Amino acid sequence: MSRNRVVKTQALGATLVGLVLLIGSNAADAKGCIKGAVVGGVAGHVAGHHGVIGAAAGCAIGHHLAKKKQQQQQQPQQSKPQQPTPGQQQS
Repeated sequence: MSRNRVVKTQALGATLVGLVLLIGSNAADAKGCIKGAVVGGVAGHVAGHHGVIGAAAGCAIGHHLAKKKQQQQQQPQQSKPQQPTPGQQQS
């Protein structure tokens, strides 16, 4: 296969993967995926023309890290005991 045809096939594959990810996921599930996919795609391309694999892995890792960060931010909010304000009486 010629080099030009391989590049076109990879570009088409990356586009299809991107469309599937955008269509098949909810907005809440996509947190971290876009940034991770971009970083992973570039890293995969530089590391041997594996941009599509890098984008898929970057999406998964980015989503995992975003979910972990969200859980850490919610944890302190849930563990704080509610204290009455100075004008309120305790019951």
